[in-house]
Amino acid sequence: MHHSASPGQVNFELIMELDRTRAQLRRLGLPGGDPPDSPSSHKRFPDGAPYRIEIPSTEGPRAFQAVVDEARSRKFRVHRISQGSGIMLLTDAEILEMVRLGVEESMEVNLFVGPRATFDIGAQAYSPAGKTLGLSLRGADQLAFGLMDIQRAVNLGIRSVLISDIGLLQVVGKLRFTGELPHDLIIKTSVMMAPCNPASARLLEDLGANTINIPSDLTIPQIAAIRQATSAPIDFYIEAPDNIGGFLRYYEIPEIIRVAAPVYLKFGLRNSPDIYPCGTHLENTAIALSKERVRRASIALEMIARLMPAEVAAHEAV
Repeated sequence: MHHSASPGQVNFELIMELDRTRAQLRRLGLPGGDPPDSPSSHKRFPDGAPYRIEIPSTEGPRAFQAVVDEARSRKFRVHRISQGSGIMLLTDAEILEMVRLGVEESMEVNLFVGPRATFDIGAQAYSPAGKTLGLSLRGADQLAFGLMDIQRAVNLGIRSVLISDIGLLQVVGKLRFTGELPHDLIIKTSVMMAPCNPASARLLEDLGANTINIPSDLTIPQIAAIRQATSAPIDFYIEAPDNIGGFLRYYEIPEIIRVAAPVYLKFGLRNSPDIYPCGTHLENTAIALSKERVRRASIALEMIARLMPAEVAAHEAV
């Protein structure tokens, strides 16, 4: 029987219960709590780098070319671009052009699965409580459509896909294991299914995720706890779009790199329109947004050079 402590007294039974709970988590290979000292991560990308640069929402080959040109003019390297409107809204010729640019620039090209709850006829994803559905796939047919989207992209040369549904993640992970999808296919999980704790991050990795987008509002100790539970690179919005919070965390970049490495630094844009699904009717806007995201990344790199010069890596130079 538990007894409540009187005001001003320490509840030792509760402390012991918390200690037992933390020990249970540690036995499962998870941190028992958010580490207050936020230990440094010694994990790295294969080339030894602690961070890489990702430009999200690169909606098609013209926006991709704008990213390439802007990064070249600012003399730094972008390691990955990701697209958000979906594979199904790109023509074969557009995907092939993005594959070509990716090969020429030694840049990872990551395309989002097309079908999603917010494109479907259901209304719950737009309701206040139903927003937790995120970009899930509705029904077996939509799951099949999502898989078809990936298979088409793979056949056109894409080797990196963005997934926002936990069931599709499991299916693609299994098909990659059996060889029905390429073994070198990179599976990136979306910020719309971002894990908030170490157990959730571990689950996504166990299901096949190679790179995991975590929420942009986590504290440094919370990020450190997730890093202790997973070896997959973390994807992190340094500047988050308004629809996921609009946070600007530029001065925290050194600490984020220190505890989260290997980490992709992502640059959304606050005060910008949500252009999904994008197309030629919004192409000029998409290109302008892509250029500004590259500019934001250059601001971040200048800040890294000032605040942590030891981490200014030669791999960033063009």
